[in-house]
Amino acid sequence: MLLRMAVCARLCGAGQSRRCRRRQRHSQPHQDSDSDMDMDEEEEAERVVGKTKDEPDVCSSGAGVLASGASAGPPHPQSLLDLPPELLVEIFSSLPGAALPNLALVCKKFRQILNTETIWRRRCTEEFGMRDDLRKMEILGMSSRDLYVKRVNPQVKSGRFMKLLPDYEHMDYRDVYTHLLHPYRNILGLWQPDIGPYGGLLNVVVDGLFIIGWMYLPPHDPRVEDPMRRRPLFRIHMWEKNKAMVECMYGHKGPHKGDIQTVKKDEFSTKCNQTDHHRMPGGRQEEFRTWLEDEWGRTLEDIFHEHMQELILMKFIYTSQYDNCLTYRRIYLPPCLPSDLLQPGLFKGTYGSHGLEIIMLSFHGSKAKVTKLTGDPNVPAGQLTLEIDLNRPVRLPDLEHQRSMEELSRLVLGVHEEAQRGLQAQDAPSEAAEVAEGSDSAPPAGAEDVEPGAAACSAASEAQPFVLPLGVMARNEVYPRTCKMCFYGTGLIAGHGFTSPERTPGLFVLFDDDRFGFIWLELKSFSLYSRLTDQLSHAQAPSIEHFEAMLRNMQSWTS
Repeated sequence: MLLRMAVCARLCGAGQSRRCRRRQRHSQPHQDSDSDMDMDEEEEAERVVGKTKDEPDVCSSGAGVLASGASAGPPHPQSLLDLPPELLVEIFSSLPGAALPNLALVCKKFRQILNTETIWRRRCTEEFGMRDDLRKMEILGMSSRDLYVKRVNPQVKSGRFMKLLPDYEHMDYRDVYTHLLHPYRNILGLWQPDIGPYGGLLNVVVDGLFIIGWMYLPPHDPRVEDPMRRRPLFRIHMWEKNKAMVECMYGHKGPHKGDIQTVKKDEFSTKCNQTDHHRMPGGRQEEFRTWLEDEWGRTLEDIFHEHMQELILMKFIYTSQYDNCLTYRRIYLPPCLPSDLLQPGLFKGTYGSHGLEIIMLSFHGSKAKVTKLTGDPNVPAGQLTLEIDLNRPVRLPDLEHQRSMEELSRLVLGVHEEAQRGLQAQDAPSEAAEVAEGSDSAPPAGAEDVEPGAAACSAASEAQPFVLPLGVMARNEVYPRTCKMCFYGTGLIAGHGFTSPERTPGLFVLFDDDRFGFIWLELKSFSLYSRLTDQLSHAQAPSIEHFEAMLRNMQSWTS
């Protein structure tokens, strides 16, 4: 940045020696203070240029190329100052917004041009995806209340939230960029809240003139293919010209004062400063009934299973104690490779008594892993719930034999025993491995040198009929009746409190690009998963290594 400022200063005509400019200043004693300030800025720019005087004047020649086809300005400009202002606006608009304040220090003309709203509007749009036009809101008849209703709560009927929104007429894009978007840029993206075993999925986005933290909730059990539900937990917006405000959105009384603190890299915390806004007139009973209808879409009387009632009440007591004062850790979407069996991403699936949960499907060579983003007291969020061996496809029998649980168990357990022998062979002493290398015999099952994804591709075929075996419990009986392929895998089960965890064999069933299932042999149950189709921005991992490290950390959060 220092070099860029130096070159720009040279192009602005700061090449005259400091001594000559001082002589000129003394010969004009009646100059105003602004001129003295500008002269000091030019001297500072010259000092920077002096450090780089041996470098070629690349920007000057580049400026001549840019201006050669322009209708305005001299035919052979010697500096950026010779370019027409509209061209300078275009050039500055292409620079990162964080670099523009330093560029304004170069000279007075740069500072004036950088006050152009077009530049900052483009930075808000390109860097953060902000779409709302500050200058067209009044023309379009967008009142403060309409903006609130549009962005946060479509059910608001009164105008009591109008006074809680700023007057955007006196703001500009530079204020929005400088005091809202740039300071809070590090909290944009996907996050997992630290709510014990339950976890969750938070998406922080620029939504119009707000930054909003949306909590993503699965559909009501067992409608796994319904769209996700969203609930705003907090929002940040401009309250005054140079000040942003954080508001807690939890509860039923509208926005109220909150706070956000960045604890460390890839982690932040929210705090509600008015938790009384979360309370309801009817006390905890009314709060529980409201929560139950929102979380499960039914009343407690509609849930006849006593064990499920206990699980639901336990979750309410545990989660409501936080009052939206939570810590969030960053998570990434899984990277996608051409060899992947299907596009990785986020899915929602059925988990028996625990209802619907959100999981993440990712591929790791010849393995597919399913990690919980939301969890339960048995297997908490962050744990590896499924692991699929893509080198071990399972060919299903005809429909009649598919209905037999004994036949399915025989097929899967046969592959399971073969996989166990392969693991034992890999753990054998090194001399046994040397003997195997020197012989012509085939390697043990599971030790073949198969290129990742090759077995999956070879197992691909036309859709074949599929039916669940008799005796297998399915929360959602509306499952696909054809599948593309099946693979051996293991699922994680545990007692309450994540006690005695163990991996049990099962069958991974790929239905199509957006749906898959898993048959838990030991539990005699079936989980159906459907893709989460919401567009999630600022969620890509910087590298595969960052993603792998995130998965390892997620397991440690709830272990």
